[in-house]
Amino acid sequence: MLISDTSAIVTGGASGLGGATAKALADQGARVFAVDLPVAIDRAPEVAGVTYVGADVTEPDQVQAAVDAAAAHGPLRTVVNCAGIGPSARILSKKGPHDLALFKKVVEINLIGTFNVVTLAAQEIAKTEADEHGQRGVVINTASIAAFDGQIGQVAYAASKGGVVGMNLPAARDLSTSGIRVCTIAPGIIDTPMLATVSDEFRAGLAAGIPFPKRLGNPEEYATLALSIIAQDYLNGEVIRLDGALRMAPR
Repeated sequence: MLISDTSAIVTGGASGLGGATAKALADQGARVFAVDLPVAIDRAPEVAGVTYVGADVTEPDQVQAAVDAAAAHGPLRTVVNCAGIGPSARILSKKGPHDLALFKKVVEINLIGTFNVVTLAAQEIAKTEADEHGQRGVVINTASIAAFDGQIGQVAYAASKGGVVGMNLPAARDLSTSGIRVCTIAPGIIDTPMLATVSDEFRAGLAAGIPFPKRLGNPEEYATLALSIIAQDYLNGEVIRLDGALRMAPR
């Protein structure tokens, strides 16, 4: 699918995986609308071809406004969902049981927020003119290897990302009649702002546990994979791990 002269939405687009993907799409000639919370946008760099839109992915009205803004600048063809949070808490700890409100928040942002964006964006993509093969666009969601190998303290995060994985194939089947492909990337340990506060020693320990290559992944590798998924028209309904063959231990 061609990217140039089309519109794209990237959630979590102010930094990390979303920031790298927004830039990569813009470099390919897309008009990118990077959706993120206003506080994140305030810290985001200026990137040619990227327009930042303040929105909460769990709020339908705000997401619809972002979709409308993208569609006003050309056919919306691409959506990449990178918005998410990953707090850690055990079901039972010395502090007591897992906070239910925290569990709900993680699921609401990571899973329900993803679904909200997919639904509203797909409605707009379906209005565009199809190519000779009936294709109109592609949606890429972000899960995590925690969906398969959730560690101690990741019950909420793993549940939310497992939901994204479970949503992938039925979403691809649902949207096939509209000419929209759906794939999901499940990253491993990527060097994003979430890891900004950890020590070099801890970072080296994380890298040592990865079979090959023995290093952390970087956001640009996620962006490259996203571009490849967009380019491969026959790739649909697939979950792709991006993790250096890592299978996480319990802790």
